[in-house]
Amino acid sequence: MEDISEKKQAIFDSTLDLIKQHGFHGCPMSSVAKNAGVAAGTIYHYFESKDQLICELFTYTRGKMISILREGDDENKPYEERFFALWNNLFRFYVEEPHSYKFFEQFVNSPYYNKSHDRLFELISDFFAKGINQGHLRSVNPEILGVLAHSSVITAAKIHQFKKIPFAETEQQQVAQIIWDGMVIQRI
Repeated sequence: MEDISEKKQAIFDSTLDLIKQHGFHGCPMSSVAKNAGVAAGTIYHYFESKDQLICELFTYTRGKMISILREGDDENKPYEERFFALWNNLFRFYVEEPHSYKFFEQFVNSPYYNKSHDRLFELISDFFAKGINQGHLRSVNPEILGVLAHSSVITAAKIHQFKKIPFAETEQQQVAQIIWDGMVIQRI
């Protein structure tokens, strides 16, 4: 994953924070600079425009997420174990990076988003396609399985973050198990 300067990291963190609070439109570059503790000109040293900043932030944040997913994956392990590692690593990412899912929700529902350039979407779809091809999972569109698994992670992370209902590791594992049970081919 790309190493970035402290100032660029501060700009990214500031942008995530402001987007979480005010959305894309309520996040002018002047506010990003002020919140990041950098001069307005510093932002334009790194980014030509707010659009470029938002797109690069997406690429950077998705890259962090993909690194976390890959660190816990081992193709030599049983597919079921790999599924739970993927699910739990995604959960961990969203719990540790709570501004990211708000940003992703806005980004993927905006004109900025192009599904064909989303490496995470490809990675997850490929993972579920392999599970189907290897006979572990039901024969369903792997993109649908990916969306179901990913959305369950996001929902679980929100429940955990907002503490509206008790949600400890036991509940986390129960949700992952329910998703797995719904996807797996039942052996008799």
